[in-house]
Amino acid sequence: MPKSRLVTSVPPTRVRRLNAEAVRADGDFVLYWMVANRRPRWNFALQYAVEQAQALDRPLVVLEALGCRHRWANDRSHRFVIDGMADQAEAFQNAPVLYHPYVEPSPGAARGLIEALGRRACLVVTDDWPCEFVPRIQAKAAQLLPVPLEAVDASCIVPMREAERAYPRAHGFRRYLQGCLREHLAVIPLKNPLARRRLKSLGQLPADIVSRWPAADIESLREPRGLAGLAIDHSVAAVEERGGWRAGSDRVSRFIKQALGRYVEAGRHPDSDGTSGLSPYLHFGHVSAHEVVDAVLAWEDRFPEDLPEQGVGGRAGWWGVGDPAEAFLDQVITWRELGFNMCAQSDDYADYDSLPEWARRTLAEHENDAREHTYDLDAFDRGATHDELWNAAQRQLRESGRMHNYLRMLWGKKILEWTSSPREALRVMEELNNRYALDGRDPNSYQGITWILGRFDRAWGPERPIYGKIRYMTSENTRRKLKLREYLERWGSPPAGLWS
Repeated sequence: MPKSRLVTSVPPTRVRRLNAEAVRADGDFVLYWMVANRRPRWNFALQYAVEQAQALDRPLVVLEALGCRHRWANDRSHRFVIDGMADQAEAFQNAPVLYHPYVEPSPGAARGLIEALGRRACLVVTDDWPCEFVPRIQAKAAQLLPVPLEAVDASCIVPMREAERAYPRAHGFRRYLQGCLREHLAVIPLKNPLARRRLKSLGQLPADIVSRWPAADIESLREPRGLAGLAIDHSVAAVEERGGWRAGSDRVSRFIKQALGRYVEAGRHPDSDGTSGLSPYLHFGHVSAHEVVDAVLAWEDRFPEDLPEQGVGGRAGWWGVGDPAEAFLDQVITWRELGFNMCAQSDDYADYDSLPEWARRTLAEHENDAREHTYDLDAFDRGATHDELWNAAQRQLRESGRMHNYLRMLWGKKILEWTSSPREALRVMEELNNRYALDGRDPNSYQGITWILGRFDRAWGPERPIYGKIRYMTSENTRRKLKLREYLERWGSPPAGLWS
């Protein structure tokens, strides 16, 4: 292997080799296969690809592909990603990179694209993503490619595969993070990895590749009927919220300036809408966790070298910032990266049998308990239950692609209570969340869904029907705790015919 390829500023713990092929020094270009970190900035994977292209003195090709084969491909998620492609095209236009956005029109149309490009490449760099169909596609590509396929973790503050085990509780994982966060926050990705880089240029991809897999007409796809010709689910409509790194970075800035100071109190109440709203941008990789944390610490005038070298796992005090920033950082780092730890350490993160033994035991003991209400998937989907608050939360999810954080917990607990079995509850939650949520199909989606059934939690008393020792929530208590008048006015009354 050429020594030059080893020159990189990206920490080695972020780079994972997926096959044993040797670098082809006489290849035409270095390929960055962008699948999860869909942004031109704050991106360790792009930074790594740039450095390899520079070291090998070859052009850099960035392929951003959007497939339609997966189960929940729909107008909503596609439009959000395509918004990001528009940002990418603009950002790369004057950069020393050949950017090729590809949108698969029908299942199977993309088959062979990575192999065709790989046969001409020196090596292929991709994003390390531990969830859903991505690992399977990458494993297959690794077998077929004649050059190295290297996956780079640009998703987490602490590399997701650095931990030696899966952590069953947030406290233990937080303690682990507090022992290494200072070190990792001192090595952050470049804000613009292409700035002042001299790379060889490549005018276009080979004609046979372009003719079979043409670059997407991004602007046409963003038209009102632009997605109609794609073989995806058109019943889940796109939403007004714009995707892309520009919109994501703007949301980071607005949240910190306008809402971070009231995050603890306002974030709890749906009427206040004080949450960050960043989860879709983090999910699609339009925003980096590094960018978010860097902005918060800068706002708080706090620097990595100011942090303690070790913590004891407490939720507050370690960061040395105000309570709102402490609470937000715990969410965006501890809880977010706990989900990545779960998915990176095991392939069965979405399976019922992967739940803690105590949770499966108590749920099994109460599986045959009488249920006052039961609903099937269709009734849940339409928000046609007896509970006004639950229906409002489902309607928010269905129409906007979002759900208020606290209500998401209630939403899941009631699905557990109103389905015929815990296994059915898991199926319903996964289907509805992944179909409608802009931040669905994510390690945090599965973290949250399985938390409903006891993961990362402990046994609670008193023991109750259906729930057993699983944490219990009610709509009545939620109404007493939260400010909901405006929320229910907006989401509580369905359009005519929705429940028919």
